[in-house]
Amino acid sequence: MNGLSSGQVTTADGIFTVVADDAHVVASGWTQDLETLVALIHPRLRADLTSHTSPVVQEAVKAVVAYYDGDVSAPAQIPVRQHSGPFRERAWEVLRAVEPGAPLTYTEYATRIGNPTAARAAASACAMNAAALFVPCHRIIRTDGTLGGFRYGLDLKARLLSRETQRRQRSLS
Repeated sequence: MNGLSSGQVTTADGIFTVVADDAHVVASGWTQDLETLVALIHPRLRADLTSHTSPVVQEAVKAVVAYYDGDVSAPAQIPVRQHSGPFRERAWEVLRAVEPGAPLTYTEYATRIGNPTAARAAASACAMNAAALFVPCHRIIRTDGTLGGFRYGLDLKARLLSRETQRRQRSLS
């Protein structure tokens, strides 16, 4: 890995920042604070920020724009790298397969990961996710239908879920 590069795009929900190495998104979210995002990256994946913009950053920014233009599945096409233990890495992989507009409860999510009794660990995987939108932790909700937590706020989580649900309903009609 030669270094990390970043890019930003203005969305309907504010500035969205992407941090990537030469091949993967390693952190992203609705913030202009690059240091906050870099702090979320596992130390084994951190590198110095460089002045070049990797092709992955450019593709990731295009995917964010496409998402806000209505292609809510566009971020799933961008490669992501995060590092943790086997459960959390599997949990992040499973998150990438959660369909837009079809949120899961933490218990359903834990079941998909392979451990139906691990709802708290599944919630922890969501909380530790550094690559928001590309690893769509916002698609996991509480069993009672309430939103649970989200690093970028519950109002944003609600808007993301609403946008995806509306898009899904239009595509099913």
